[in-house]
Amino acid sequence: MSVSVKTQAMFWGGALALFFAFVWMFKPVLTPFILGIAIAYLLEPLVRLLHKIGIKRWLASLIMLILFFVLLSLIIAFVGPPAYRELSELIREIPEYSKALISMSIPYIEMMQAKLGFNGMDQFKTLLQDNSDKIFKTGTGVLAGLATGGQLFMSFVTIMILSPIVAFFMMREWPKATAYVEGLYPERHAATIKDLLKKIDVKIAGFVRGQLMVAFVLGLVYAIVLSIAGLNYGFLIGIGAGLVGIIPLVGSTLGLIVSVVVAWLQSGGELSFVGMIAAIFVVGQILEGNVLSPKLIGDSVGLHPLWILFALMAGGSLYGIAGMLLAVPVTASAGVLIGYAIEQYKESKLYRDTRSVAKSVPEKGSG
Repeated sequence: MSVSVKTQAMFWGGALALFFAFVWMFKPVLTPFILGIAIAYLLEPLVRLLHKIGIKRWLASLIMLILFFVLLSLIIAFVGPPAYRELSELIREIPEYSKALISMSIPYIEMMQAKLGFNGMDQFKTLLQDNSDKIFKTGTGVLAGLATGGQLFMSFVTIMILSPIVAFFMMREWPKATAYVEGLYPERHAATIKDLLKKIDVKIAGFVRGQLMVAFVLGLVYAIVLSIAGLNYGFLIGIGAGLVGIIPLVGSTLGLIVSVVVAWLQSGGELSFVGMIAAIFVVGQILEGNVLSPKLIGDSVGLHPLWILFALMAGGSLYGIAGMLLAVPVTASAGVLIGYAIEQYKESKLYRDTRSVAKSVPEKGSG
């Protein structure tokens, strides 16, 4: 390895280490700033469009920011009240649902006991019946504590105040910021860096803007259709599936499982009702795979659902909310850079020499 390559590896490795160290040190205060930058990134194309038609950039930034939060407020006003009402009802009904679920499970437990000859099933059944109320009361108490916690409320207020401010200044200064960063590129590798950043931008923009639209549409469709079908908490389940739907397949899968369980308990095991509820999510997946994703995301994004799920879990575990917000751009960047590294390796002398040696070695038994 040449000295220049070693120097570059040390430089970029050090820069990456400093980035993660910075996020680790300041993760308690980074969330509103990352969210503000994300909003600016989301709205930047529209601000640029308004600026091209003659509107000053600061005014275009302000207009788009106001429109964004007006739209967000309208969505919350539409979704919030019914979702909150159903969530409150669900929290009250969880103990009854747990008892019903245990009662419906007892015949299967007894059947397993008869087949396996395992006497411990009686103790297991008694344990479930005796402790179900305690478990779910504790769970609902934790949820209520989180919902009313002063720290959570203050964090929400901080985010709502700082994020718009950060977003406005980022949108206003976007051209200057990008020009400044481009001025730092090494002249010898400027073209390569620009090409890599363009590929990263395509992946991030395509996924974030496209997947947000897919998740929003699917969540709204699920909420309306499940409510019309008569499923208890259908609106809440549909909206929840849409929110989690930022991870492809995961939102619909969780929504399917939860809605089928609720439908089973609600109907007392009526298969026609359960099948109808399950069919809603099957149709939703067909709609997503054949209509929404191809139209809104396209095939150029290339972020596998498992990688996104892993990145979100790892980011949340290491850095909390800030880590989850950074998970998708970091994953997209890593994918592009790893792909570029593989391309460089395949063009290198090391790869060609290794392939040449492998081809020149005769197979055993030949000749």
